[in-house]
Amino acid sequence: MKEIMAFVRRHQVPATKKAFEDAGYPALTIQSVEGRGKQGGIGGWAAEVDPELNAVMSKELADDTKFNWIPKRLLTIVVQDDQVDEVVDVIIKANQTGHMGDGKIFVLPLKEVVRVRTGETGKEAVV
Repeated sequence: MKEIMAFVRRHQVPATKKAFEDAGYPALTIQSVEGRGKQGGIGGWAAEVDPELNAVMSKELADDTKFNWIPKRLLTIVVQDDQVDEVVDVIIKANQTGHMGDGKIFVLPLKEVVRVRTGETGKEAVV
């Protein structure tokens, strides 16, 4: 089993949830997070909504040492090993704009999963 963590733009969450549901993956965890990537948080929340602002803001703030946090959403989903490629494709298709800040996807191995209610483990704990 694998855990897939995806950092995406806040306003892309509805489209991403719909894409997951359409692909047959209704279980999902969403968290509000803040961070920054290589762009250094240039443009802040405004550039999150309109990525074209990153180019404008980076010129204006080139000498500024401000450390801006950009709000994002962290989506987490647990899938079987053979579902990873499909889920990653779903996330990319729902979030790819071609602009800096589209997000990141991390795929992590899971050693064990246990359903608290029943004590089921492994695949049975997540289906």
